[in-house]
Amino acid sequence: MNRKNLFRFAFCAIFVTLASCSGSDDGYAGITPPVEVFPEEDVFNQDNIRSYMSDPNATAETVALFYNLKKLQQTKYLIGQQDAFNSFYNDAGGASDIKKATGSDPALLGSDFMFITDDQNTGDPSNWYYQQELKITQDAKEAYDKGMVNIFCWHFREPYEGVDFYADSMTDEQKQNAFTSILPGGENHEYYKAKLDKIADVFNNLKGTDNKVIPVIFRPFHEFDGNWFWWGSAYCTPEQYKQAWQFTVQYLRDTKSVHNVLYAFSPDNSYTTEANYLSRYPGDDYIDVLGMDNYGDFAIGASNGIVTANNKLKMVSDIAHAKVKVAAMTETGWQVSSGNPVIPTFFNTNIYTAMTANDVQLAFVMFWNNTATGYYVPPAGQSNTQDFIDFTKRAESVLQNNIPDMYTMPAE
Repeated sequence: MNRKNLFRFAFCAIFVTLASCSGSDDGYAGITPPVEVFPEEDVFNQDNIRSYMSDPNATAETVALFYNLKKLQQTKYLIGQQDAFNSFYNDAGGASDIKKATGSDPALLGSDFMFITDDQNTGDPSNWYYQQELKITQDAKEAYDKGMVNIFCWHFREPYEGVDFYADSMTDEQKQNAFTSILPGGENHEYYKAKLDKIADVFNNLKGTDNKVIPVIFRPFHEFDGNWFWWGSAYCTPEQYKQAWQFTVQYLRDTKSVHNVLYAFSPDNSYTTEANYLSRYPGDDYIDVLGMDNYGDFAIGASNGIVTANNKLKMVSDIAHAKVKVAAMTETGWQVSSGNPVIPTFFNTNIYTAMTANDVQLAFVMFWNNTATGYYVPPAGQSNTQDFIDFTKRAESVLQNNIPDMYTMPAE
């Protein structure tokens, strides 16, 4: 029995005993320790790991990242935040809000291609969108140089007006045709390829101080099971979604020679069965990370939401294990603001339990970005700062100050 399973089994067994005596319910009700606590033997190794990746020709550092994430998720998880180096509660700049609270930066930095691929990005030094591109890419380089992992999402503006990514801002005709228009043969396919050209240029020129191309996790078309984005399930069939995804990977990998990317599949939290989760899955040859974004199950802080979230993450974890992929909670959080009060023990009980009970194995969790008026991760001095600190001190938690080398294969 490995250390992590020993910890989980003992902790859950003790807590279930206490809860049954007291009748209290603080988030563990309905969650039981795993029946089988002995880890299964890994089928992957350093010699065959490329065969499980979307890009068999990936750079050595990208292969190492995939391998190390797979190994890490058996016992630990990286803690990350979107825009950690540039988005601060109360606009308090300087160190990341996570570092203000814990003394360390996150282990994972989330970024977005939204401004980089915006139609208004002219590439001129005086252009605001290009300035954002420089800032975002510099943040990614800084994160890599610190040993952190980079993950990019893409709030891709719709291809007709290029104004927004939310479906409710589009006309009915645009909503029904936008996604199919970017497919091969569609009226906006060349437009889409031009955006991918921009992304390829960023990926291929993203280098650290070691002059190596930086590995990046890329999760396009996320939360596709909902209908708030124009790539949502109401606006394309499963086959059309798969076609777009496969074209995206093939174009970046095979046409543009991008070999430093791990591709992440990240629906929102609506799927509760493997069949539903995989209904728009483009295939093992096009995916490296199986994820789930989940805000809703944690929103009210009730125990049934924690159980529900844990069940969904267990599903993702098990599918990833079977497919030899990385598993993760790709977005989550609860924004504390003037209208949203703190949820007590949100991090150290709710998130932790959902991520670890029932032998769930996740490589990372990413919280959304802080803003001037609200925060997903508390900086120093908030009423729930200690709750977050306690979460980061869990044996499984990894921040930048204790992250292992993610870009070199370990000695066997």
